[in-house]
Amino acid sequence: MVPPPSPAVYRTKAHRVRQRSLIALAGLGLVLAGYGLGRWQDTPAPAVASPVAVPSSSPLSLTPSAPPTSEAPTPTVYPRLEAEAADQLTGIEAQPTEDEGGGQNVGWIANGDQLRIDGVDFGPVAATKLDVRVASDAEGGRMEIRLDGADRPAIGTLNVTRTGGWQKWRTDQVDIEPTTGEHTVFLVFVRDDGNEFVNVNWLQFVH
Repeated sequence: MVPPPSPAVYRTKAHRVRQRSLIALAGLGLVLAGYGLGRWQDTPAPAVASPVAVPSSSPLSLTPSAPPTSEAPTPTVYPRLEAEAADQLTGIEAQPTEDEGGGQNVGWIANGDQLRIDGVDFGPVAATKLDVRVASDAEGGRMEIRLDGADRPAIGTLNVTRTGGWQKWRTDQVDIEPTTGEHTVFLVFVRDDGNEFVNVNWLQFVH
């Protein structure tokens, strides 16, 4: 008869079974851990959303905007107006002139005579003077500058004085009321008697 195994033998077998079970479980755990790691590496990383630029209805400006500026109007450059080229001569006749530059002047001017120039553009900056090229061998009489009618009030008056002869020329300057825009210009000649008293070559307005 074979004697039964001692308790130490049973304990030894149980210990070995536990060890083998633990080893198997550890191996299974390593396999599962490796499988999970592989799945984690194969999973694509979530996309990071880029910030969306929202247009601003009123963009910030770091530099202050300059206030609007209005440019000053440009003064008109007035041409020289030849007296003989006027649109109408009343009681006045043209003649060859001895003034510098040659050409013609108007003469035989007496009381009541007139000279009319249409469409004179004074521009946006007012004219304030008138240069007149005159010659005279008489004293007395005046030339009145009027706008838009021979019977309108004078805006300036030139008092005629002797220059030394009917072809001795001098440029006289007359102050006029500040004038802008487009007008018809009248030169109206006034003298107390009927004698001729002045010749005129040209006129030019001045700012």
